[in-house]
Amino acid sequence: MERGVTTVAPRAVRRIAARAAREVDGVAGDVTAEATVDSEATTVDVRLPVAYPAPIEATAQRVRAHLLGRTAELTGLPTRRVDITIALSQPAEPRRRVR
Repeated sequence: MERGVTTVAPRAVRRIAARAAREVDGVAGDVTAEATVDSEATTVDVRLPVAYPAPIEATAQRVRAHLLGRTAELTGLPTRRVDITIALSQPAEPRRRVR
């Protein structure tokens, strides 16, 4: 008896990657992700808004490490590469005091 093949859609990997990125401290706002999937692995491209004043490089490294683990865990496919584009978020406007 021949076994079937499970395929993982790029849309599913995009959603998993975006959600996993939001799980990391220092990530703010809407994370967008693109993914490619072949029969052996995935690659992910993430646009990552980093909350001010979080350290950009350290946040990106934590996100990359987390995405490598989570996408493999949830899809069953290793992630070959995670490319990250940083989108800086603006600091919150100070509230004006009314006297």
